This record gives sequence, structure tokens and C-alpha cells, in this order.
Amino acid sequence: MTVTLTPRVVAAARVSPHMEDAELPGVPGFVASAFNPLVRETVRRCLGEPGTAGAPNPLVGPYPDSTAIVLATVAGDATTSDLASRKLISGRVHNPLLFFQSVTTSILGHLTIEYGLTGPVSCIAADSGVGEEALAATELLLTDDAIDQVLVIAAELAVNPRTRAAFGHLADRGGTARPPEGDLAVALLLRRPGDDRPAAARPGYQDLDGAGHLRHLAALADSGPHR
Repeated sequence: MTVTLTPRVVAAARVSPHMEDAELPGVPGFVASAFNPLVRETVRRCLGEPGTAGAPNPLVGPYPDSTAIVLATVAGDATTSDLASRKLISGRVHNPLLFFQSVTTSILGHLTIEYGLTGPVSCIAADSGVGEEALAATELLLTDDAIDQVLVIAAELAVNPRTRAAFGHLADRGGTARPPEGDLAVALLLRRPGDDRPAAARPGYQDLDGAGHLRHLAALADSGPHR
């Protein structure tokens, strides 16, 4: 994909619960898995609270239909997939919520309602360079005059036996995707290059050794503007 611009980071967040020793708030309607609370909390730290009709969120409130979302993940919500599979194989009653949240983008539907967003939503997976693919997709989206900004979210859970085997299979086939050491998510709000002043930057985690294939996006989040 040919790129013609370098998006500007307007807001950023990185969440690694195992480094914070903190439990993330749950998400109504989602059960069992840490994937959806991880994505939601990372977006909240990036954008701030959703806001209200009278006091909309300052970052996305003015752009409800021109904010695109790109979710990048290799393994997705593996916890939900595993649990649903085990229930099916054992013949146990299937929880309908697991069917709903087994779709990786289901949490994005929740977030679009919370923040009042109606722009395009995409999900990207790749055996190599998934973060770079997400940024390339962002650059492509920003060539559309109808899109003002893109919220890039990248998330991976700590490996379990199933995903460890999957990542090993990808590596055997030449893929470079490597899982992070623990649950990890990054959110970046990106716009076209411009002269308006971004929010003040402050240091983030700065420790990228355990970020796996999300290392590049984590570095952008750590050095970008934080709310």
C-alpha cells in the first residue's frame, strides 16, 4: 500500500493491567473475558469520558460521523473463543452472550454507542506487522475528505495454550507476530498533519520489551499526547 501522509497523534493511551496491578472496570453485556474491558478502558483513557448531549466529548463530539475506527489484533478475544468452544464440545448450555462477543468488533459497537460515533469501522489481522497495517489503513482512510480522524485500537491478551500454538504456527510459516507478555492495548487518535497544537505530551510506560508485535504502536502511545 502506498502511503502519502504521516498522521498526527492527537491523543494516546496504553494499558497493561499486569503492570498496573489493577482490575479494569467491567463492560455491561460482556462476560468472562478481559478483552472487552481492556479495549474499552484504553479508549476511555485516550479520549476521556464519553460526554453528554449538552457537554460532548471534546475530541470526538464534533466529529460523530467522520471518526473512523480501526481495530488491530492477531488473536482477538481468544478467551471467549476458547470458552465457547469448550462449552460446545462438552454439550453444556451455551451462553448467548458468548456468541455475541465472539465477534471481535462487538466491543466497537458498544463504544460507538457510548461516544455517539457513526463513522466506518474496520478490523485488521495479519501474521506480520499488524500495527503497521493499521497505520497504513489509517493513512488510506484519511485520504477520504469525509473522514476527519481515525481511532486506532490494538489489543492482544496474554497467551493461553491455544494462542501460543497459533502464534507458533504463524512463526513456522514466516510470520513475525509475537504476543505481548501480558494483556496489552493501545489507542491512538490520529488526524491529518496540521499546525494546530496537540495536547501536552508526557512519558508513558517507556518499557517496550514485553509489547510483542504491538511494540511500534506502544512506542507511539508512550510518546504521544495523553489526557
